Amino acid sequence: MSDIAALVADNFDIWTGAIERKSGAGRGSGGKRVSLYGIERLRALILDLAARGKLLPQDPADEPAIKLLPGIERERQRRLTAKEIKNSKGPAKPSSEPFDLPMGWAWLPLWQTGNIFAGNSINAALRSELEANVEGRPFVATKDVGYGFDPIDYHNGLMVNFDDRRFNIARPNSVFICAEGGSAGRKMAVSDREVAFGNKLIANEPWPQIEPRYVLCTYLSDFFFDCFSREMTGIIGGISRAKFLALPFPLPPLAEQRRIVAKVDKLMVLCDALERESADALAAHQVLVKSLLATLVNSVDAADLAANWARLESHFDTLFTTEASIEALKQTFLDLAIRGLLERQLPNEETASNLIRRIGNSKRRYKGTDKKREAAFPCPSNWAWVSVQELLDPNREISYGVIKMGPEPAVGGVPTLRCSDVKPGFLDLSGVRNVAPEIEEEYIRTRLVGGEIVINIRGTLGGVSIVPDELRGHNVAREVAVIPVSSDLSNKYIVYAMLSPYFWNHILENLRGIAYKGLNLSILRDLPIPIPPLAEQQRIVAKVDELMALSDALKARLAEVAETGRHLADAIVERAAA
Repeated sequence: MSDIAALVADNFDIWTGAIERKSGAGRGSGGKRVSLYGIERLRALILDLAARGKLLPQDPADEPAIKLLPGIERERQRRLTAKEIKNSKGPAKPSSEPFDLPMGWAWLPLWQTGNIFAGNSINAALRSELEANVEGRPFVATKDVGYGFDPIDYHNGLMVNFDDRRFNIARPNSVFICAEGGSAGRKMAVSDREVAFGNKLIANEPWPQIEPRYVLCTYLSDFFFDCFSREMTGIIGGISRAKFLALPFPLPPLAEQRRIVAKVDKLMVLCDALERESADALAAHQVLVKSLLATLVNSVDAADLAANWARLESHFDTLFTTEASIEALKQTFLDLAIRGLLERQLPNEETASNLIRRIGNSKRRYKGTDKKREAAFPCPSNWAWVSVQELLDPNREISYGVIKMGPEPAVGGVPTLRCSDVKPGFLDLSGVRNVAPEIEEEYIRTRLVGGEIVINIRGTLGGVSIVPDELRGHNVAREVAVIPVSSDLSNKYIVYAMLSPYFWNHILENLRGIAYKGLNLSILRDLPIPIPPLAEQQRIVAKVDELMALSDALKARLAEVAETGRHLADAIVERAAA
């Protein structure tokens, strides 16, 4: 059989070079497909060019923007009360003028673009009242507003009666922007109807001399977000009304505003088409990868695997060019490993059956395991199908840990692993919590000594790892099970087996619970695992380690190329907008 690890290593530079060509990041690249990030930056470029007056040529016949100001002031006087005029007025000049504008354009402080005001907060009682209304105006909250061109969701079940004067009401074609929290300056939309709205949103009812969708395009531009972000303050993050009213707004002639909106709409349709094409291509690519990798897993013997791999190898540079496809390749290596197809068998090695008998756990087999064995795949003759229970140290049992961890002690305590600490193949110790010693003393059964396997059985499933010796004395929480594997077995082989798609499919099929699904210990004890002779376990681990390292290097190269592509996209946008 061909050595897959050697093939991967020998062709590494060829395949990673192909990744660079496919991604479009390499010098002289012939890659034609635009990445999703590239499309995102294309959108940003279009909007930034629009706000700078560089998306379309100017028409000298257009009435200059400065001549729109008298009409804007007349509209303010006509529409607003004396009090509203006073409260809505900001500084005479914008807070900055970030770049030079084309002839016929003008910088305005944002307050001059429309009637700008905030919404209303609602408490639980008022929410219940709005939920009971069957007609009226929609009440729009921040969560109902998208990130730009997405329509507002008016169907959140909150309605304000038409005769209710407690709420600020925004007219149709008002432009909304979130002013507070994590979505500040990012969530925005144009309404197509009268609405009441939440206090974290600011509405802009543009004057007739200003196109609402041009205001939206400006809000969406990188330059506007930069100006907005610089004025944000506070822990939560938000912009005051006074600073918002002073933000700079580049105003073109009215006719050019309309041409810009039409051009942006047309270009966004093209971006949408590119995005769908790229997303569809990625989905189709992943289906193709999955189908072809399945031919490896379904190989009947080493010769069949070698033939299937040879066919796949010739298309490696086409197949493994995304993180998802490389991850699928890693999962395939694990599947091959537990089927005895990754390493050759040696006839003089102690059989797995004898190894399990020597450990002395055969009598601990759980009812139902034999039936599960019949449904599993065939393994080499010197391997054995055994339950997880049969892999244990004869003097210890599988168990879960601390049920109620209680408050974390201010000083000292016993470090206790939670499901968030147990990752696929490793432990993340950056957020480990301590438990009071008097609580931990009740869970001596799961106190770690090193060498055990820990596996998540509730919460964030998928985590399984070896416990290193330096964690001796630590414990685990209820959502983590401790599997004390016999020292006569390779615990790392068992971790790889438990990380394989075969094993996790078994777990997913056996989860119990409705709202909070988990794996019962009795089911975990009974799950079947294919075990090779000890020497072959060790060879498999060495081979999988090698393949995983090569796969991770391939993924790292892919990430470097993607980062280069992002830098190139950003640089193109910056140069085009300059």
